[in-house]
Amino acid sequence: MRITVLYFAVVKERLGRSGETIDVAQGATVATALDSLKALHADLGALLPQLRTAVNREMAPATQPLADGDELALIPPVAGGANGRRIAVRDSALSLDEVMAAVTAPEQGGIVTFTGCVRRQGQLSQVDHLEYEAFVPMAEQVLAAIADEIENEWPGVRVAIQHRTGTLVVGQPAVIIAASAPHRAEAFEACRAAIERLKQRAPIWKKETGADGAVWVGLGP
Repeated sequence: MRITVLYFAVVKERLGRSGETIDVAQGATVATALDSLKALHADLGALLPQLRTAVNREMAPATQPLADGDELALIPPVAGGANGRRIAVRDSALSLDEVMAAVTAPEQGGIVTFTGCVRRQGQLSQVDHLEYEAFVPMAEQVLAAIADEIENEWPGVRVAIQHRTGTLVVGQPAVIIAASAPHRAEAFEACRAAIERLKQRAPIWKKETGADGAVWVGLGP
């Protein structure tokens, strides 16, 4: 069988490629595919214990069987978007007006927003800029799932999220979230839940660069 393997962030950097196609035996699982990749790339062995895997853009355990033509993504630890859409991950400037418009309605009495900006101090003492990378189709699916979960947990809430990719300097917005609800308490709770779940689950990574060097947040140099 032939599968496509995708690499991101520190994995892509260390292997010097964003993906490849490999042949695996009939009946192969995620685990056996990872064994094949480890044999192909010596630099991958030390990273594998810290990686998660996704098959066809859904998180998958090591035991999951693979089929011919499957897409296997190696997901590093996450660091933790367009045109009026509720969810967008994009390489252009984010818009507070867009996310607010996506959740505004006559019955919504409160709108809470969160804007996360690049800060000077991170894992490095003096950050010059950040590089954000994302598995965009999967990231948008995950963010949409997070928004749906929150809207189900707090009936009447609406959530919109935009996230940047690419190079951002200190002070630039990296993520904007808006949550609206008939009452303010639910809007505050939903907005906080959205950023916390995003940081845990979205396949979006950031690399800090400064005078002291560079580091992938969540994994190390």
